[in-house]
This record gives sequence, structure tokens and C-alpha cells, in this order.
Amino acid sequence: MERGQLVRANRAATVRERRPAVSAPPSKRMVTQTQLALNDAAEWLGDWHPLAEQLGSADGLVPLGSVSSLLSLPPVHDSASLCRFLLAYQQEILLPLELPAIQTAHQHTVCRGVRELVTLDQQLANEPRLSRFASPSQRVGQTQLQKLRPLRDERTLQRYRQAVEQGVALGWHTVVYGLTLAIYSLPLRQGLLGYAHQTTRGFIYSAARSLRLSEHDCRDLFNELCSALPEAVEGVVAAGQSAESDGAGV
Repeated sequence: MERGQLVRANRAATVRERRPAVSAPPSKRMVTQTQLALNDAAEWLGDWHPLAEQLGSADGLVPLGSVSSLLSLPPVHDSASLCRFLLAYQQEILLPLELPAIQTAHQHTVCRGVRELVTLDQQLANEPRLSRFASPSQRVGQTQLQKLRPLRDERTLQRYRQAVEQGVALGWHTVVYGLTLAIYSLPLRQGLLGYAHQTTRGFIYSAARSLRLSEHDCRDLFNELCSALPEAVEGVVAAGQSAESDGAGV
């Protein structure tokens, strides 16, 4: 099955799973609408995570070599090596860097801390583990910022967007994602878990064609990789809340 067909089939299944019941009461309809909005916020990054482009490139998995070497891993060539790569990605990039950046950006947006958002953006630029996909990350983030441009009443968003346009900030996709969760008042925990799920799914389906993975293979790999994520997300949230409390007490 072609990569595009796999992604469309996966999205169709997701849509069917989250379709609301016709006779759902108002409270359930509200929950469903919130979940739909949350899924939309996650999906704009999920299938096109910067590293996923390298996983699903026309040249196979060759461009992934530089990222694999960064994680001290051999090249990806089958489902087992893909699983090892994604586990390393979760442990070395997703959990210690990406999810905390999303959480911090969310916090700064809620507190209307534009300067803090810009500082966070600049700090990410100095992180060696993010250097290999800085350009695609910023391209994705800046594209989303343009989509948010009509929200003129969101002053924190607009001032951060202006900082990016002026070159003061770079528009990292994780910063923009955290900002997006905040301005739409989406639950942080679900947003973090949704990001982790969507990026993992995007990686797998981007690599499916080159590795000749079946739909069953993709689902099994996704379940294996994501089983421990809820607990890991709780740890990220707890660490962020502790840091916030310590900062407030200074």
C-alpha cells in the first residue's frame, strides 16, 4: 500500500473512531467537540513532524543516517531498527526536550509572557540534539503561525509572530504547538499525549512504504511504542509544575 493510502486509511479510521453519537446529550457533545479540537491541534504537526520527512524521503531512509548517528544508533532498515530508533527518539528528544518545550510555551502563553516565549525559542536553537532538524521544525512552526494570523485579538500570539518575522525568534514547532494549545484553551495533558501519539504515528506511517510495513505491523508498532507514554507525560507535567512552583517562590 502506498504511503499516502496508509495515511488516508489511518486518518479515516481516526475520524470514524471520534465521530459523535447522533443523540448525544449536551455534556457529551461538549466533550466530543473539545476532543475534536484537540485532535486537530495535534494533527497539524503529527503527520509532518520534521523528522518524519526524513523517514519517508524518496531516497528511502538514507537521510535518517545523520539523525541515527546523533542518537548513536545504526541506520534504520527494518521494523525492529525503526522501533529502536523511535524509542531512542522518545527518550532523548521527545520526553526531555519536545514535551517540556510545549509545556513551557503553554505556560508562558497563559501568563502572556512574550519575552519568555522568545527566550525559550532562543534556548531551543542552542540545543545540539535539535540542530539536525532545526530548519524543518521552524518551517512547520512558521507555517502554523501564518494560519493563526487572523486571531488578531490574541496579543501574545501576535507579538510572538512579529518576533519571528523580525528574526528575533525562530518559530520552533514545539513552541508554536504549546502556544496553540493555550490560545484554544485545550487541556495540556491531552495535548502533550496527543502530540506524542501523532508524531509517533507520523514516523511509522512515513516509514511504512520503504520498510514494507503492513497496516497490522504499523498498528502493533504504534501500540508498543505508546504504551508507556501516559505515565511519561504525567512525569513531564509534574516536573514542569515543580519548576513553576520553584520559580514562583524565588
